Amino acid sequence: MVSRPAPASAALPPMTGDGAPPGFDAFGRAVLEDVRDAVFLQDADGVLRWVNPAGRALAGGAEPRLHPAAESVTSGHVEVAGHRHPARLRALPGGWHSWTVTAGEIPQRHVGDFLAEAGPRLAGARGRHGTARVIAELAASALADTAFVLLPTTRGRWEWWSSERPSAHGHGRIRRVPPQVAPVLAAAFAATGKPRAAPVPETEVATLPSIVADRFAGHADVTVVSLDPGGGAGVTGVLLLGRRGDPDFGAEQGRAVAEFAKAAGTALANAQRYARQEEATRGLETTLRPADPPELAGARFETWYEPAGGVLAVGGDFFDVLPHEDGSAFLVLGDICGKGAEAAALTGRVRHALTALAMVERDGRTLLRLLNELLIAGGSSRFATLVLGTARPVDEGVELTLASGGHPAPLIVRRAGVVEEVTVPGTLVGISPQARFAEAAARLEPGDVLVLYTDGITEARNRHDQTELFGDDRLRRVLAAAAGEPAREVVRQLRQAVRDWLGNSAHDDIAVLAVECSN
Repeated sequence: MVSRPAPASAALPPMTGDGAPPGFDAFGRAVLEDVRDAVFLQDADGVLRWVNPAGRALAGGAEPRLHPAAESVTSGHVEVAGHRHPARLRALPGGWHSWTVTAGEIPQRHVGDFLAEAGPRLAGARGRHGTARVIAELAASALADTAFVLLPTTRGRWEWWSSERPSAHGHGRIRRVPPQVAPVLAAAFAATGKPRAAPVPETEVATLPSIVADRFAGHADVTVVSLDPGGGAGVTGVLLLGRRGDPDFGAEQGRAVAEFAKAAGTALANAQRYARQEEATRGLETTLRPADPPELAGARFETWYEPAGGVLAVGGDFFDVLPHEDGSAFLVLGDICGKGAEAAALTGRVRHALTALAMVERDGRTLLRLLNELLIAGGSSRFATLVLGTARPVDEGVELTLASGGHPAPLIVRRAGVVEEVTVPGTLVGISPQARFAEAAARLEPGDVLVLYTDGITEARNRHDQTELFGDDRLRRVLAAAAGEPAREVVRQLRQAVRDWLGNSAHDDIAVLAVECSN
């Protein structure tokens, strides 16, 4: 006789009346609930009908199989996930059978194994919410039948995450209980030393909000432990544990709880630290990321900004379009040597300096000279390449005045299909006090598009051959193919061509600013 699994709807049936063995009543079930031996009840058809808490702990969520011994009607084994546990087989009235795995035959869990399993899951959790949920799940899988994580939140409340065997989860917020009403809990929240589990009296459990108190009803033991990993990590929280039977780790249960609480508190501290860093990073990005260009009568702007991969979603490339009261606009696109946070920080200084200088100075050569002096005086070892100037819409066109500091030459995509280079000589910005800069004029006719770009375009590496660059010639061919299209389409086609070229390869910062004559 080999068992069949119980129906899904009968995982824990009432075991009274017609659905139970003859003579089995609530008293008999209550007794079996508390014994340390694992007990499995099987009906006359060989279907597993009921398992006590010790049996559920032995199964660990897997489906147990009951196998009688060929040579005996009083013994057999319970198979769980490929492991066989010797069992006593007893015939019950009505053709039912009980299978009992004695506590001595149930392998006791090892603290080290549990902590080794828990470590990667705690480390892989993301955010405060995800980490707290994982803590509750892990605690309920080994330390308790019911686990609650409580963390203080705003407006006099606790945020809670719960987990119960075999797989019930919960999350919400409840009112805080005053320290004088729940002194053991209050002491755990305030604890800062090595975590130690403390028993919570039934009277104190009853003072907790019903969502918590009701879950711990019927538990033989409720304890609380601080989640501060020690050393003032800034974590204020507790873990409530409720057990109905004997602890999984026997005499080592206290050490298992303390070590797990320390690891869980460290994971929470890391999650909170990461959240603060992420908030600061997002704030920094907001101030450094280029803003969308404004509307300008007679001219349309289109941009493409894609920093190299990294912690910050900003880099060393940048652009700005600043409108003047006379209807013209100040344009700048640049590239700070390097990438990442240091380049982004210098980018912010350059952009802020140019924004201030452009309010009082229109000559591009003078702007570059003043910026060059500022960078050298600042002592930075980094340099910049820039192209800047003024776009002034006029009747039937846009007049451009451009100055360059060692930057790739601006390109004009004529409506007729020709790509023209605007030759503007100039040296790198921030290298030498003797740097010299020049200025050039150009004009856009209706349908023409000016393209300013950084070398993240031309130096993009082929996904199949990292030695082959996108290059100037390929850039011109892509732009020529888009001639006559509006600036948005020109930039879209360029972006698609570069992305197809790169594939999944890494790339340098990329910035493109296109100006279309829309008169």
